[in-house]
Amino acid sequence: MDEIDRNILRELQRDGRLTNQELAQRVGLSASPCMRRVRQLELDGVIQGYRAVVDPEAVGRGFEVLVSIEVRRDRETVEAFEAALQEIPDVIEAYRLFGSPGCLLRIAVEDLAAYERLWIERLTALAGVTEVNSQIIMKRIKEPEGLPVDG
Repeated sequence: MDEIDRNILRELQRDGRLTNQELAQRVGLSASPCMRRVRQLELDGVIQGYRAVVDPEAVGRGFEVLVSIEVRRDRETVEAFEAALQEIPDVIEAYRLFGSPGCLLRIAVEDLAAYERLWIERLTALAGVTEVNSQIIMKRIKEPEGLPVDG
């Protein structure tokens, strides 16, 4: 990956809706070579997809919580737990961690009452869960802007 590829990645992370012509202009290429590079980055799995960034408040999910969960650490329990998380749309990110806690979730719901229902009905009922700790997000200080692609 050279500097032009990195520039393509930077620009697409800033605005994934750029036309190929606009992108080519920003990275100093003509349209055809720019399109070839983008397609190659997609084929290589460097670019994994394109998404819209949605305002959580606009879709009724402005209440975000970071949740650390301890799960019994046998393979069957962990696999069942991870499969069950896939079925909970309110869990918008989930990470298995080394050490403690064993899992970290980011949850987006409408309000505190919705989170309490989720906590009682779903999270504490998941197989193997031994502990659930919640940290309510007061303010997002830094928005995700993509990955640094320095060389």
